[in-house]
Amino acid sequence: MSASLATRRAVTTVLAAGALIGAAALPAAAAHDDDRRDHRGSHSVVISDVQYGTAGRDRSARALNREWVEVKNTGRKSVNLRGFTLTDRQGNRYRFADFRLDGRSSVKVHTGQGRDTRHDVYQDRRHQIWDERDTATLRDNRGNVIDTETWGRHGSR
Repeated sequence: MSASLATRRAVTTVLAAGALIGAAALPAAAAHDDDRRDHRGSHSVVISDVQYGTAGRDRSARALNREWVEVKNTGRKSVNLRGFTLTDRQGNRYRFADFRLDGRSSVKVHTGQGRDTRHDVYQDRRHQIWDERDTATLRDNRGNVIDTETWGRHGSR
């Protein structure tokens, strides 16, 4: 009977230790989820990638169109981006016209000139916007920050 009692005590100790470890880890995970929710809101639209321009004087349409910010709809339902804006650190702004972004798809916002399609839109600018140290901010049609991506010296890229 004492072997059975020792076994029960050992199992109880292991279960209690597991519960304590699980409880200690839970607040950290919940805090991370809250931070993400604060940062991105309830939107499924995010900045998914950035290709900034290279330093230089090449202002050709081809060079400007190699510079882009990709906006992605991570949700299943399409989203109309009418009135959404994409800005850089210097205040340059691109405003989406009536543009429907399908679920689980993306659109690249190119700096230069071109013909808009379902996957590529153009700002029609004649100079570089995105530098090697910059921030892209996506806002909804009410001006609420949806997502921000920073790169360079103080950024994550």
